[in-house]
Amino acid sequence: MSGTYVLIVTLECSTSLGVGSLGSLAFDAGTYAYVGSAFGPGGFARVDRHAELARGDRETRHWHIDYLLGCSDAILEKPVFFPDERRECELARSIPGDRVRGFGSSDCDCPGHLIDAPSDRAVLEASLDAGGRLEPSSSGSDES
Repeated sequence: MSGTYVLIVTLECSTSLGVGSLGSLAFDAGTYAYVGSAFGPGGFARVDRHAELARGDRETRHWHIDYLLGCSDAILEKPVFFPDERRECELARSIPGDRVRGFGSSDCDCPGHLIDAPSDRAVLEASLDAGGRLEPSSSGSDES
């Protein structure tokens, strides 16, 4: 199954990280939302790969979000899925918070697909209100 997803990430301590071609970026402690898409081979298996990296079970970084998830102070919360929907840019614009310029948006005109969000609850509510689900199956039940 493929589609768009929103990752909620809690960063426990402020840090600076090298993020691929973006160079060194400063991140304040707090909540971040990352909006990504998984339409290539494997579909939502990409989210599992992000989770493996966040747990320390994987080292290779392919996307900007992998640099943040690879930080020992980053915690990946439950993802929100939008099965079979191409809504990456729309969702990146609608989630409350400040965009991290250039992060995850090298293939579009968006300011950024990583949002420094007010809280995990705000991201979850905005994502679920936009039609997201807590399970990738399009026939699964929504949870709140």
